[in-house]
Amino acid sequence: MLNHPPPHTLQWLSLCTLLSVCCWNKAACSPGEGREIWQQPKPDPIKAQSFLHDTFPSGFLWGSGTSAFQTEGAWDQEGKGASIWDHFTHSSVSGDLATEAPNVASDGYTHWEEDVKALELLGVRSYSFSLSWPRLFPDGNARSQPNRAAVEHYSRLIERLLEKKIEPIVTLHHWDLPQALQERYGGWKNDTLVGLFEEYAAFCFHTFGSRVRYWLTMHNPYLVAVQGYGTGVHAPGETGGPSASLIVAHNLIRAHAKAWHTYNTHFRPTQRGKVSIVLGSHWIEPQSGQATAANVELCQESIEAVLGWFSNPIFGDGDYPVSFRSKHGALLPTFTPEEKLWVQKTADFFALSFGPYNLRLGRTLIQYGQTVTPDLRRMLSWIKLEYGDLSVLVAEGGWFSEAGVGREDTVSIYLMKSFINQVLQAIKFDGVQVFGYVAWSLVDGFEWNYGYTVRRGLFYIDFSQSNPTRTPKTSALYYKRVVADNGFLKGETSSEVKGRFPCDFHWGIADSTLQFTDPHLYSWNLTGDGSLRPVPGVKLRIRPAQCTDYLAIRGHLRLFASTGASHYRFALNWSLILPHGDLSQVNSEALRYYRCVLTELKKLNLEAVVILYYPTHRAPNLGLPVQIHASGGWLNHSTVEAFQEYAALCYEQLGPWVGYWITINEPNRLVDVYSDGKEKHQAAHNLLLAHAKAWRSYEKGQYREQRGMVSLALHADWAEPANPFLDSHTAAAQRFLLFELGRFLDPLLGTRYEEKHSEGGYPQEMKAYLEARARVMGLPESPLPSFTDTEKEELRGALNFIALNHFTTRLVSPYPHTQAGSQQKKQPPDHDCLTLSDPTWPSSSLGQAIVPWGLRSILNWVSHRYGDALPIIVTASGVDDQAPGEDKLRQHYLRSYLQESLKARQLDGVNLQGFYMWKLQDRHVPQFGLFTSTHHQSKAKASVAVYREIITHSGFPEDDTALTCRFSELHERCSVCAWMLKNKTMLFFGGCLLITAVMLAALVISVIVAKRNQARGGGRRTDRMHRRRRREGVPVFLCPPVVKCKR
Repeated sequence: MLNHPPPHTLQWLSLCTLLSVCCWNKAACSPGEGREIWQQPKPDPIKAQSFLHDTFPSGFLWGSGTSAFQTEGAWDQEGKGASIWDHFTHSSVSGDLATEAPNVASDGYTHWEEDVKALELLGVRSYSFSLSWPRLFPDGNARSQPNRAAVEHYSRLIERLLEKKIEPIVTLHHWDLPQALQERYGGWKNDTLVGLFEEYAAFCFHTFGSRVRYWLTMHNPYLVAVQGYGTGVHAPGETGGPSASLIVAHNLIRAHAKAWHTYNTHFRPTQRGKVSIVLGSHWIEPQSGQATAANVELCQESIEAVLGWFSNPIFGDGDYPVSFRSKHGALLPTFTPEEKLWVQKTADFFALSFGPYNLRLGRTLIQYGQTVTPDLRRMLSWIKLEYGDLSVLVAEGGWFSEAGVGREDTVSIYLMKSFINQVLQAIKFDGVQVFGYVAWSLVDGFEWNYGYTVRRGLFYIDFSQSNPTRTPKTSALYYKRVVADNGFLKGETSSEVKGRFPCDFHWGIADSTLQFTDPHLYSWNLTGDGSLRPVPGVKLRIRPAQCTDYLAIRGHLRLFASTGASHYRFALNWSLILPHGDLSQVNSEALRYYRCVLTELKKLNLEAVVILYYPTHRAPNLGLPVQIHASGGWLNHSTVEAFQEYAALCYEQLGPWVGYWITINEPNRLVDVYSDGKEKHQAAHNLLLAHAKAWRSYEKGQYREQRGMVSLALHADWAEPANPFLDSHTAAAQRFLLFELGRFLDPLLGTRYEEKHSEGGYPQEMKAYLEARARVMGLPESPLPSFTDTEKEELRGALNFIALNHFTTRLVSPYPHTQAGSQQKKQPPDHDCLTLSDPTWPSSSLGQAIVPWGLRSILNWVSHRYGDALPIIVTASGVDDQAPGEDKLRQHYLRSYLQESLKARQLDGVNLQGFYMWKLQDRHVPQFGLFTSTHHQSKAKASVAVYREIITHSGFPEDDTALTCRFSELHERCSVCAWMLKNKTMLFFGGCLLITAVMLAALVISVIVAKRNQARGGGRRTDRMHRRRRREGVPVFLCPPVVKCKR
């Protein structure tokens, strides 16, 4: 037995350790700086959330891991002794676990060669596994003869790993303490186990150490102390409370330190390996994001109560954290000054466990009112700040999935992606020296107190089989790709392109129903600055909008014009214009009001895009006139005729000022309000017919004179297969798009893949799917209505452009159906698709994922299916941003989404002719608006300047110069018009003066001309008289010439 060092050795060791520690790591000689992680300024929201496409350092140690008890099985075979977990799962102590003891588990003891093959398939460079103490020493005493079968088993495993160039990372103790030691000594409550563990460790170092470079003494001792001896949730199931947990933890720390010193003294000189201990932790953030001094201190205390409990004695100053000592007082065992120096720095690298068990426990026991989050990057940064620039191994990274998920563990892929990318960011951005990552776990196993109800393996195990095979899950395929790429390679979508949009490109802003109603009473020029100021506490009755709101209209459109945009999309209010839903009562004042808006736009030389029907998507009337909604709304075909009548009125009254009409905004979102599948299909059917009739009405009536274009706008988020390794997910994503877009566009446009309008109607794939689904559900027929031949003819070609509202991208998977006999909690949608989001995508405060490449994808999908004959216009796109002025998220959104628009045009040949930003102004709090609300003085946010700059340059040119388009010339003339409008009184007066001056000048000229003519007339009369006298013989006397005499 290797004894504890004598006192004189301790003194010498103390001096050497103190000197080396102070030189090696200043953090050990002064309090840690971990709390600074919460005090740092908040990073840019985009940079903080962005996924990092980059690679890990060369030689990065990719791996996977298991533990002996969870996977080996063979619990009583070939001389193995019982562990505390064997006893715990076979006894009544464990309750429900008694029926599912891991006697076989994944049978890793027998199928270890298959485990090695699984590692080869992954392409990893390391395998972390644990030795079974009771398999090597059934009675727990390393002084006795070891179980030769166990020694040979582990030797064979290590040799095979080395043959395959896979580095073994060996854990000495992963919770399966020999039951004999528990019964004889009381387990880890007795400090006798410190010496026994040292002897066991020395045997392992001696037996296997020449082939092992990385040793881990024990795995996550926090859970052993708290769950095993404090709460009794884990083996041995004791409920000794905090006092027992504190004693157990103290002994575990001392046992680890003793094992490390044993290796350091007796084995390191020849084996040159490294030894550490795996410590687990949660992560926590200040409540509501408020990093006050008090909140920061609570966060620090929360981490110190779990990770710091063990890491501070080993990596810090050799003692428990101050907050931990203050909290537990006399209950906490103490280290002597010599022990502090002896425990301190007994690890060659920091091994971190970051998984569900600590995080779940964090939410219940050590939250301190703050927020627990799975932020591995922040955890790694805290370690660096608190303990210095250590080498770090993520010794356990991963999550779990429900047992019923099987091999299609889609969610696990995205959690793995998130964790690994957080590690990469910690390396690249924060300088943390992470040298390896162990994906947990290699195969499904027995998950401690959760039994077999959850799975954590990369390889699926069917526990009902007597000879379980290892089948790779989709997460294994994903991890294999990450390992092969050594990280996350940059895709084509990451690079920017240079170029311009054409001069006739629509630079737009989109709004909903336009109506100015301000209840405030205003005082004018109260402070002498000519401004209007609301009178506090006074509100007037709100009346319908009128042309007397001229100032409000001008102010609103002035905001719009200041962005540099050329097209303004807004909606009319059907129920306002036709209160009864028909022509029996027409609100002429409302029509006059809309004419005022349109004429003001024309004065500014701006184009209007007008929506006839903008559904509210909520009760009571869905934006319909009351009587129409009461008679069944879109479930009643009479609404189709009513809409045609309403559309014709709007064309007639407002058409001269409108170049682009949208009949219905997002009918594919409106149908979502109907819970019944059949009603949903009927509503969509009638909405399509209503659009077609409105389009035909314009074509036959006003088109020749007005030359406008008519479409309907569809909500068009991109659908990405949630699991790229499953054909069922690819099919689900395509089906989702057909139900979302194809349902409305196919009847209008057909597709480029079929003979020109060969049959018409809904997509063939959609019809076939619903028919098959109806048969499976035992329904007499498909819920999808049919179009008559007349209706098909009316629908064909009833579209002048394709209008798409795009905001985000959704991951789509098949809807998870319950097994036969079980109750379905919620009726699945007709397309049988489930949507989710990638946690690595940046997102807004409302949860909208920002995925720029999704816009390019949806544009290409539409272009490929329907051809490029019709232009595509993105009639709404935007993101919420709570920043009152410096809206960085929206600025990023604008640049990146317009970049993808340019790629779609320039690289893919998509006939994209417009992009409209949603929306002009906030209503109340900062959200989607480019300008703050009127209550916040309608101030321009920073994104306005970004949008204006892009418009000025018509995109992203190489030379960064403005493009002179006809559009800009028109705006110059418009500015002259605006000046004339502003100075119209002076111009009128000047015009009157000019006209008066011209008239006076004309009068003077006419008088002069008359006199001259009169003079000429008199001379001619004298000549005629002289000629007459000559003819009559009368002498004519002429005046003699004037003769000048000489003197």
